Amino acid sequence: MASFPDRLLRAAKLDPALYEEVEHDEDALGEAMSVVVAASLAAAIGTGAEDGLGAALAGVLLSLVSWVAWAALSFLVGTRLLPGPKTEADVGQLLRATGFAAAPGLLRLLGIVPGLRMIAFLAAGAWTLAAMVVAVRQALDYDSTRRAIAVCVIGFVLQAIVVGFLIATFGGVPAPTGETA
Repeated sequence: MASFPDRLLRAAKLDPALYEEVEHDEDALGEAMSVVVAASLAAAIGTGAEDGLGAALAGVLLSLVSWVAWAALSFLVGTRLLPGPKTEADVGQLLRATGFAAAPGLLRLLGIVPGLRMIAFLAAGAWTLAAMVVAVRQALDYDSTRRAIAVCVIGFVLQAIVVGFLIATFGGVPAPTGETA
């Protein structure tokens, strides 16, 4: 089995073999979750943690909920609505593969460097989206990247609706310490 740092690097390189590897490694779920948490913390640090620890922790929780929602919805869309001829997957495979797709989000750490925040966040976002497409393509055994893009777009929109509903229902992210909402 490859080391965790090696897996992170291969995920960031968009290595299809890595996404196949973690798709089939049932013990990789904890690592996948760690990648999502680390990418979320990188975003908090990259913004200079301007909103405080509470907001950073809320951001981590929101990232985890978003990841699970996007993976589950991508599973449903990819296996029920847009399956390929070889599609065979379960939610765990999507969770493991898409969790590692968050690896480029670590680039958001560079946001702490004056003048680099917007560039780092835009680059990390685009790179993470590309990784998500590779992860979905591999986890759903697609021959077509276009089909994986469609699943990612539909899954993302549905996930945004679900997360938006949850935020509206539960009151959103807490205000930074010392401020009122």
